[in-house]
Amino acid sequence: MTHLFYVVTKQRRIFNKGIGLQWMSLFRLFKYFSLTILLLPFQVIILVLCPAGALIIPFFHHKLASLILGLEIIVEGKPTKAKKTLFIANHISYFDIIVIGSIIPGRFIAKSELSKWPVFGFLSKLTKTIFVHRLSNHALKQISFIQERLSELDRLILFPEGTSSDGSRVLPFKSSLFEAPIKVGATVQPITIRYTEVNGMPVDRWQKPLLAWYGDMDLFPHLWKALSLGTIKVELIFHEPISTSDFKDRKELAKYCHKKIQLGAVSCV
Repeated sequence: MTHLFYVVTKQRRIFNKGIGLQWMSLFRLFKYFSLTILLLPFQVIILVLCPAGALIIPFFHHKLASLILGLEIIVEGKPTKAKKTLFIANHISYFDIIVIGSIIPGRFIAKSELSKWPVFGFLSKLTKTIFVHRLSNHALKQISFIQERLSELDRLILFPEGTSSDGSRVLPFKSSLFEAPIKVGATVQPITIRYTEVNGMPVDRWQKPLLAWYGDMDLFPHLWKALSLGTIKVELIFHEPISTSDFKDRKELAKYCHKKIQLGAVSCV
């Protein structure tokens, strides 16, 4: 009888904990979309009346969103203050945009498929995201456009892996867009992003899939579970800014950035 009582009590605790986590996900999602809806009209007004200030609201939004979603961001190094800069980062999760966007007011470069996603595609357009096609026949046009944006002193953020990974390694970089900063003499700064702790406990290989979104994982089920994890510690390592004049071509520049970011990622594995 005592054993039966113990089993029932334990199952009830597990059930209650599960319900609590569901409520945490729901509450965080509600607060995030409430914040987004609140700031949306202000962003539209700025885009119409003062396009030059289009990054102010997104920067503020990412700052507040990181608090709402329980992202504790630790910054190592400093982002360059140079206006004409291309930031290069590894890509692990949908949280990456909020994390980096809360530190750097800049425009993200994303794959064109994102523009067609419900909700997120619309929000990306409002934050002046630059969408690029994966097909090689679009490469010259895209490089030219990014050159133009850098020449206008924009600060751009690129995930050159072209997709996301589990964070244990950095995937090979697609080097074509590295041509743009070389042609305009822009500054390039590599960034390593890594998710190191959940609720004060180190992230092990079994927990990585709970934070990293990659492969054929469905977005919403993964997001729902990630929102229930509690406090997530994220480290952003800003490596030394580099001058593109020090590299003979885009492939050499891409290789150097990959090496720097990989070293930062591996140091916590």
